[in-house]
Parts: sequence; C-alpha cells; structure tokens
Amino acid sequence: MADRKIIHLHLNGRDYYFGSLAAIYSEFTREEIGVSYGSLRNYGISPEHPYTNDKVVIKEGILITAKGDRGKSKSEEIK
Repeated sequence: MADRKIIHLHLNGRDYYFGSLAAIYSEFTREEIGVSYGSLRNYGISPEHPYTNDKVVIKEGILITAKGDRGKSKSEEIK
C-alpha cells in the first residue's frame, strides 16, 4: 500500500487535517492562514520541514492505517 500524505494545520488552538495543501484554502483564507498557497508550495513542507508563522503551524505526515484483509473474497485469500 502506498503511503498516504496528510497535512496537519494548527490554528487558533485547534487542529485540522487535510489531504493536500490546496484543501486548506477551501476552508480558510490567505489572511486567516497568513501565507498564500503559492508561497506554501514553494516552501516545501515535509515531515522534517514544517511551516510556521505567528498564526499557524503546518506539518506534513503519513497516515498510518491497518493492513487488513477486509473486502477480499475467499478465493483471493487462497492465492
């Protein structure tokens, strides 16, 4: 299974989780975040390189999920 990226936004004492940087801007404005989408993309957020300013902390992480067999048929399990 491929790693699934998650974006963690900490704003005004609350935590929000997004699937992409662009998704942040569907909920918040540039003024609320304190940085434009283009500047955030150019910054290069990574797990080792979070973005911080006086309004927000934005981190990238990996979503860890269980490796279950749910949804597989019995014939697929035998193979």
